[in-house]
Amino acid sequence: MSGAGAKRMNEKLSILWATKNKDDEWWSSFITSPMAIAVNFVVVDFRWLTPNIITLLSFVTAIISALFIIAGGTVNFIIAAALIHISHVLDCMDGQMARYRNTSSLSGGFFDKLTDQIQVTIWFGSVGYAAYIQSQNVLPIFLAFIGVAFYSLRGYVKYVAINTQMSRDSRYLEKLSSKTSEINQGETAGLGFGVLANLRWFVGEQRKILLFDEGVFIFMLSLALLLNALIPMLWVFAVSQLFYGLGRGFQRGYQIGHNQEIRFEK
Repeated sequence: MSGAGAKRMNEKLSILWATKNKDDEWWSSFITSPMAIAVNFVVVDFRWLTPNIITLLSFVTAIISALFIIAGGTVNFIIAAALIHISHVLDCMDGQMARYRNTSSLSGGFFDKLTDQIQVTIWFGSVGYAAYIQSQNVLPIFLAFIGVAFYSLRGYVKYVAINTQMSRDSRYLEKLSSKTSEINQGETAGLGFGVLANLRWFVGEQRKILLFDEGVFIFMLSLALLLNALIPMLWVFAVSQLFYGLGRGFQRGYQIGHNQEIRFEK
């Protein structure tokens, strides 16, 4: 490869790396998002392949993975675990491609988040069913229901709090967006940074596992399917979402009641 060709490839990789969400979720940070960049490096210039098509492919792959979970059995669980990861890589790819091409849209972001929420429901619902078939006990279905319900509550609390703040200050979202941009400015690791800087970033990212968000779910689901440990994983899912759902609700209510600034952590 000529020097000019190598330079173009390095520039392309740098631009793609810059499309990576600076506040990625735990598993996304160092597994699925970098994998998405690697795949995008190959396909991002295929003009027929759009971010919306990738969003659709991610959603379809998630549904297929759920069907393998429902079918049950060791082999089907392994296939489902792989498909869940593929779905999440695609889920990272669509946003990266849109930012690379400068074609991000409000409707694209909306459908991306909508399908994410549906996927979580489908995945844990199918795991609850599979665990019920294994154990002939209704408890796994109840745990899956509690987990999905309180995971949804986390999002509901966020948007109710935003709506409440908007009723007080019509420029609240503008101010929040400005503060978020200031926080997210500047890279601390990645291409062009030394080994020590990347190691510090990697260690710092591990605290995000305690947030129990979608990125953690990808890891939890896959590991539980590979180990055939569905019920223990459902307990972790239900308890963590119950804690965060109720905790965020009381926290936001207290902050609103005492006119405190609300920062929307994941």
